[in-house]
Amino acid sequence: MVEKFETWAVVEVCGHQKYAGFVTEQAIGGASFVRVDVPEVSDHEAFSKLFGAAAIYSITPCSEELAKVVAERTTSTALNVYCPELYPPKETKAIPSGDPFDGDDHSFNTAYSGEEPDDTHEDPFS
Repeated sequence: MVEKFETWAVVEVCGHQKYAGFVTEQAIGGASFVRVDVPEVSDHEAFSKLFGAAAIYSITPCSEELAKVVAERTTSTALNVYCPELYPPKETKAIPSGDPFDGDDHSFNTAYSGEEPDDTHEDPFS
């Protein structure tokens, strides 16, 4: 008889990510996955994540209470994707026009240091 794997655990995967929750096995299209049902915590809703065996570094069984504490303290999310259209653009400051190197080779140095540049450079390789 094959025993079903169902337990609260912390699952560590490639990319130095941790997911804590109720862990089970799930088959999809003939392939077996480890499913982590992460509980709802203060900064995110509950979500589920499926991992292939090759992506898993370790599974540490623990109590429900400990899994919820770990879920609260980790930054793992349901979906990591960059969608700029979902977020309004932040207000940016305009960059002043003009070239800081307006023909004078030393204008950049003098503008920030307040001193005239020293033109006596020694060759460090001589």
